[in-house]
Amino acid sequence: MAKTEITLTVNGRKIAKAVEPRTLLVHFLREELNLTGTHIGCETSHCGACTVDLDGKSVKSCTLFAVQADGSQVLTVEGLAQGGKLHPLQEGFHQEHGLQCGFCTPGMLVRAHRLLADNPSPSEEEIRAGMSGNLCRCTGYQNIVKAVQHAAAQMREAVTA
Repeated sequence: MAKTEITLTVNGRKIAKAVEPRTLLVHFLREELNLTGTHIGCETSHCGACTVDLDGKSVKSCTLFAVQADGSQVLTVEGLAQGGKLHPLQEGFHQEHGLQCGFCTPGMLVRAHRLLADNPSPSEEEIRAGMSGNLCRCTGYQNIVKAVQHAAAQMREAVTA
């Protein structure tokens, strides 16, 4: 099958690669770029384990072809930590025990990142609604909500400091 050249910026790094047009973005990230933090869950867009940030929007990368991301900015879970320091969301998930098995965590983190970028002071109800497209089979969500609240507070403090 003929390949198509795409160029995109992933976690701040410009990438140019030839891909088969049928390659899903999740497979491109995992297999071509070795960014295995983006998980493959249901492959039907229901679970959210494959959530990435694409041009400022949360998307489920199992439902997009890599060629559709041509020219885009992509943020994966690997792009959250900066300079060897955990992102406040990663720290929040650690401090508030927001994960158990960890399978959903990368998608949860990226989705929560977009949620807080759009609403730095969400209520508990807004967090629950904003995270509703990402499923966790282990935690019952209470600690995930606490983790997002923890991160929101840390991020607000950093802005005012």
